[in-house]
Amino acid sequence: MNATKRKPKAAAAERSLPLQLLADMLRIRRLEEKCAELYGAQKIRGFLHLYIGEEACATGATHALAADDNVVATYREHGHALLRGVPMDTIMAEMFGKAAGCSRGRGGSMHLFDAARRFYGGNAIVGGGLPLAVGLALADRMQGIRRVTACFFGEGAMAEGAFHEGMNLAALWRLPVLFLCENNLYAMGTALMRSESQTDLCVKAASYKVPTLRADGMDVLAVNEAVRKAAAEVREGAGPFFVELQTYRFRAHSMFDPELYRDKVEVEAWKERGPIHNFSAKLKAAGELTEEAFLALDAEAEAEVAHAVAFAEAAGWEPVADLLRHVTSGEAQR
Repeated sequence: MNATKRKPKAAAAERSLPLQLLADMLRIRRLEEKCAELYGAQKIRGFLHLYIGEEACATGATHALAADDNVVATYREHGHALLRGVPMDTIMAEMFGKAAGCSRGRGGSMHLFDAARRFYGGNAIVGGGLPLAVGLALADRMQGIRRVTACFFGEGAMAEGAFHEGMNLAALWRLPVLFLCENNLYAMGTALMRSESQTDLCVKAASYKVPTLRADGMDVLAVNEAVRKAAAEVREGAGPFFVELQTYRFRAHSMFDPELYRDKVEVEAWKERGPIHNFSAKLKAAGELTEEAFLALDAEAEAEVAHAVAFAEAAGWEPVADLLRHVTSGEAQR
């Protein structure tokens, strides 16, 4: 199936920022729900980490970045890749392990990558993206390029040595890194208060003399405002900036997780703060959105997902003869 034959969506430029933010959160939500369904049907294999509940973080943050900025993400990165412009078709094909995927089907869910859109992963290692982000920022500094490198990571990564090394070097060398911590309170199955003596993450970051901000990660406008302010300071040469986005995942850590560590009452309480229904309710109350318009945005997202699934289903597998390609630099050119 040719990805260019999809029925065109309304141009983003035709929408106000709030409506585009809502549309993009819906795109992420419908993509993630379909991925869960396909995982159950064994169309998607391996590990799968869903972003349901956290959509406001990726959406608000990516809309605050410039198209030329670098983005480094975690293994819960489907939404980040999508909003950086990686086509949903190639994302889904990657999930299926097909050659048409953005990583040629070799990376799967945790290793989405698109250098042309400056999206540098997708990284299966907790904290693994932090030194990469510092390296990208250092390269830009050495080449005199005025660009922000945004690095997403969870609060569990702040217990890793890579976080401390990365923060220290970024601060010491005043590198243009925007550290974006998606604090969903649980590092896999371990609550923050059970693993960290200092649970104020901004205090930890500030110990490296890095300025900090904290935002409600369930409020897409609050995220957008905080990241926009932080990115502006980084872009002006002030050095790194740390933003904590307080959020919550509604689903288990991964599809393999029996989720025995969270009280169901807690999960339901956080769902009451869901970023999509609360934001859409605010827009309706302000007269900026009708129920019909909401349903149209949702239908548009559903249609995009359906097209992506059809594309992935029709895409071919990598030929056995190509399995050694891209393994070494010499083979990459054959």
